[in-house]
Amino acid sequence: MAAELHLFGDRRTGSAERALAVILCLYLAAITVWPLGQLLIAAFRPDADGHPLGVLRDTLSARATGRAFRNTLMLSLISVGVSVGLGAVLALAVGLMRMRLRGVLSFLILMPLIIPSQTLALSWIELLGTNSPILRPLGLAPPPGQGNPLYSPTGIALVMGIEHMPLVFIAIRAALRSVPADLVEAARLAAIPPRRVLTRVILPLTYPSALAGALLAFTAAVGNFGIPALLGIPGRVPMLTTLIYQRLNSFGPAAAGQVAVLALILTLMAVAALALRALMLRHLHLRIEAGPPHTPTRAAPVWAQALIWAVVVVIAILPLTALALTSLTPAIGVPFSVDVASLEQYRRVLANPAVIRGFANSLMLSVAAAAICALIALPMAYLATRRPSPAIALADLLAEGPWVVPGTVVALAMILAFLPPLPVIGVSLYGSMAIILIAYLARFLPLILRPVVAGARSGDPMQDQASRIAGIGLAGRITHVFAPSVRAATLAGAILIVMSAMNELTLSALLWSSGHETIGVMVFALQYEGSSTAAAAVSVLSTLLLLSLCALAELALGRQAAGSLPWRG
Repeated sequence: MAAELHLFGDRRTGSAERALAVILCLYLAAITVWPLGQLLIAAFRPDADGHPLGVLRDTLSARATGRAFRNTLMLSLISVGVSVGLGAVLALAVGLMRMRLRGVLSFLILMPLIIPSQTLALSWIELLGTNSPILRPLGLAPPPGQGNPLYSPTGIALVMGIEHMPLVFIAIRAALRSVPADLVEAARLAAIPPRRVLTRVILPLTYPSALAGALLAFTAAVGNFGIPALLGIPGRVPMLTTLIYQRLNSFGPAAAGQVAVLALILTLMAVAALALRALMLRHLHLRIEAGPPHTPTRAAPVWAQALIWAVVVVIAILPLTALALTSLTPAIGVPFSVDVASLEQYRRVLANPAVIRGFANSLMLSVAAAAICALIALPMAYLATRRPSPAIALADLLAEGPWVVPGTVVALAMILAFLPPLPVIGVSLYGSMAIILIAYLARFLPLILRPVVAGARSGDPMQDQASRIAGIGLAGRITHVFAPSVRAATLAGAILIVMSAMNELTLSALLWSSGHETIGVMVFALQYEGSSTAAAAVSVLSTLLLLSLCALAELALGRQAAGSLPWRG
């Protein structure tokens, strides 16, 4: 009898797990496969005259498409060169030499990736503009009437390169941490000069990671919207992301077919780069015997530390300082000085109902997205690590889709899927908060799923086995056994989602409507309307909020999740 009950319990548990895997697949299909499928249908549909693939052919043959594609490809490649140059130098300096305040230095190096792209672009605009509060007193600002040098292809590539530099920095520094100490020590015992140890022993071990980081930076550059929008639209430098925005802004859903083709081009570029990255990591992987990792033993010379800090100050501190000082000027065009500095712009933006609504909407959307993604990630991670199956493998693949493709593509897919009234209820989600939330759920799920899966794989699976033997059901095992074991990773992933969604622009720029503004949309709208000082004030407030979230993450997680937070990993 006991054996029969045991077999029945296993069969019932297996059925519950299969049902949960199917439910997760259906959920992910609804927010990923269906919207992206609608985008493909729109891209390959006939034109107005009924010609097969007419929309695709007409869009690809348009001069605007060719120009935007060339700009996207060329500027993304140039930005990768900037990212690799800066990221490699900083990673080698921080990873191979002992420096004071290394943790602070690493955090500042990652700042361009942590703060939103529209805030980064705006800070550089204020730093290099005619009324720059930092360069103008030094006589280095552009003369009046010359225009900002960033409103150009070079400016776009430079700022995008700085923003994506941390991706290369993280990749190379991770490779440096895996270099065995005995390998470096053997080279030194053989009387090999330090320069040759670097070029012949250490650097070759970082090449695969550097290439992977470069391709990841290229993927991020291809899908970047904030920087091309704030620099490229005024400078008349169209890119695919801004062309999609301008077409939808001008023609609305009537241009769905054309922008779907543009989104398909973006997707193919991003997927090709990620596929090449995976291929390189597989074939260029260097096998070395495990051993204690190399740790920096040589103190960096004072001049080297000063140079590294000077570079970091220029790329991370000066632009934000210029942004903060600009927010203290009373009006546009008034040069900053101590005599005119005031909090007037902050009073104005905090009295603006749209700005307050933007902060409230962003906070509500980001917290809701983090909570719902956590509820989805926990059962997915449990099934993936404790009870793997083809269904959960499919769910894991579906979860990656909206993160792999550019955010502009995800936003457009949501418009095409949720613009028509939904079946049964007959309500359209277009122009509502719901469509932004669904886009966040699809886009940001991997930010919490990956840390939770990693935490689960490092845990003890015997706890789950013991709870199964004790007769605890599936819901009880996930809630009372599995979830507590990955609490730190779950919290870290949820904080990453809140930080990413709080100042997000790429999705909300295409999905927002009156009354449903977000912080990113308000910064972009104020700058686009010419209210640069107000935009600076909102950007400073959003940056302070973001830094507060970073501090909250440190306090909440401490040493438990050192590898889960980007500035601690």
